[in-house]
Amino acid sequence: MRPLSILVALMAAAALAVGVPAGSAGIIGMGIVGLLLAVVTFRSPTLTFFLRIFSGIFAIEYVLFAATALLAQAGLWPASLGIPPVPTSLPTTVGVFGIMIYAISFVPVIARISRIASPFFESDEITTANLWPIGPYQIRLGRLAVALFVFLIVLNQAQVGITLRISFFSRDMYNALQNKDAAAFWYQQLWVFIPWATIWVVSGLVEIFANYTLLIRWRQFMAHEYTERWLSHATHYRIALAGSVDNPDQRIAEDTRSFVNQTYNFALPLLSQVSTLVSFSIILWNIDAKFTLPGTAIAIPGYIFWVAFFYAAVATWLTHLIGRPLINLEFEQEKREANFRFSLARLREYSEQIALMVGEPTERAHLAGRFRAIVENFYRLVWRRLKLSAFTFSYNQASVVVPTIILAPYYFAGTITLGVMMQVAGAFDRVQTALSFIINSYSSIAQYLAAISRLTTFEKAIAEAQHGPISEDALSRETSRDDGLHVGKAVLALPNGQPIVRLDRLDFGKTRSTLVIGPSGSGKSTLFRAIAGIWPFGDGKVGIPAQARIMLLPQRPYLPQGTLRAALAYPEREEAYGDDAIREAMAKVRLGHLADRLDEVDLWGQRLSGGEQQRLAVARALLSKPDWLFLDEATASLDEKLEGEIYATIDRELPQAHIVSIGHRATLREMHDAIVTMEPNEDGTFTPTPTAKAPVA
Repeated sequence: MRPLSILVALMAAAALAVGVPAGSAGIIGMGIVGLLLAVVTFRSPTLTFFLRIFSGIFAIEYVLFAATALLAQAGLWPASLGIPPVPTSLPTTVGVFGIMIYAISFVPVIARISRIASPFFESDEITTANLWPIGPYQIRLGRLAVALFVFLIVLNQAQVGITLRISFFSRDMYNALQNKDAAAFWYQQLWVFIPWATIWVVSGLVEIFANYTLLIRWRQFMAHEYTERWLSHATHYRIALAGSVDNPDQRIAEDTRSFVNQTYNFALPLLSQVSTLVSFSIILWNIDAKFTLPGTAIAIPGYIFWVAFFYAAVATWLTHLIGRPLINLEFEQEKREANFRFSLARLREYSEQIALMVGEPTERAHLAGRFRAIVENFYRLVWRRLKLSAFTFSYNQASVVVPTIILAPYYFAGTITLGVMMQVAGAFDRVQTALSFIINSYSSIAQYLAAISRLTTFEKAIAEAQHGPISEDALSRETSRDDGLHVGKAVLALPNGQPIVRLDRLDFGKTRSTLVIGPSGSGKSTLFRAIAGIWPFGDGKVGIPAQARIMLLPQRPYLPQGTLRAALAYPEREEAYGDDAIREAMAKVRLGHLADRLDEVDLWGQRLSGGEQQRLAVARALLSKPDWLFLDEATASLDEKLEGEIYATIDRELPQAHIVSIGHRATLREMHDAIVTMEPNEDGTFTPTPTAKAPVA
């Protein structure tokens, strides 16, 4: 960007060198704006990458338009184009927009938008693109994204230029009709309208393809990035414990889609509307007719432009006053819709338990309450949208006749021709439409801001879970000096901050297997989760042997959607283990009757009994062969005889592993070498204390 800023400064200096001797205020203004643009372009590396794209485009356009304007001033503009030469106001306006990009970068909502959008355009990921006629080729994703985005911006501005050219066709065609000049009429149709309209149609089709390509790649990138951050280092678990955000699944699936679509649908159309505003404002400003204030002889330069400007400005202000509550209403609606979907998904997950408890009436009432909340907020949304729509509909209907009403007296007075009147009416409509962008898009803007807010709070929750008080660093992990696993100087707390476990030092590994016992609610599972590195509430140190692989089997195993093979291999990939190894592990945990269904896709969490699911989890351990295996009541659904056989299998098949179990059955004592008891303290906490094994009665 630094070389570009030098180029802008040189062009600005050239404008001043031409304008000052000639005494041209327009050229001098173009030069002054150019110098300011050169400064902000020089400072643009401090902007987020997304905003730097716009800053660079405006700087390049300033150079091109300023050079063209200076050529026009020198009389070198080709008259064969059929359109007026580029006025000095065009590069000046473009320069002002470039300066505005730097200024709005300090607006909080713009900073949030650009911060969320920038990683896609900076991505170093290598991807495959297919461009005719080159064919498939490798390119950095960020470079492809920038190329597509800039291409779409340039294409949009080219379409504005085509529309501008067609407005002159409209003027000349109506003048030909007024003059009854058939030859001029057919010339305009065949040699002006058809070629330019064809170019416009082709450019529109190219825009659609490039647009969808950019959007799907952008959404894919954002969904992957948020999923990666949400799933890394058990962040999803800590966010759920903290309850800091609702429905993270919706924020990844829906809010990223909304953000990508709305960012594109606002950024490019807004830029297109700005280009339209500049181009057609020039037409309104340079109409070769003297417009006077109605009822007076006072001539006002750019009178029609100022009418369009103030007409749209007042309407925009009123629109904001009416529609401002929509932002919070849209946020709340998304939240309530997500809560309803989550309730339905949870019902499906626990359908067996609900059916056994005959809980359908309660679930109906619960779902009805969730949907009633949706309806209540929806009616508030509808009522606010009705108010906004009543104003915008009235405004848009009035806009149809306002330019004709304003121009008709001048046409009847002979000040302007029919062709000029139609061209000015069309330009007025384009200008007020560009100025009315916020008016016509206010509902979408409210939805957009709600999506931005949800993504921002999601990012904040991820950051707190990874680096804040609930991060994995809450209990520091270090490498043990021996082969044992140690917990020292630790206080573990519940999510509400209440301490539940206190200990000075606890050592595992002196014996091969240890059973942790104690009353329910004494913090046994919390201790296991702290050792596994996912419990964020508390402080202390956990010493883990170097390169040790730890596996924790909870009481209720997780079975992913897909094949039975994938459920057995989890968390490894489906193809991680061969058929023989899987079948052997299944046979050892008494699941041999399922061996022929390895590649069958089903909801295995619902098809298998609780005992079968727990044995499947043990089969995973036999396949994975961890160094440390923690079983959190992982055999509680088995009868005592089968439980004993499973522990014997673990002992035999994993001779190198240290086993640490939580359980309440007395028979488990014989299956372990050592006992740790959760002893109560006076302050309501518990301390894990090694105790001697007592004989089983």
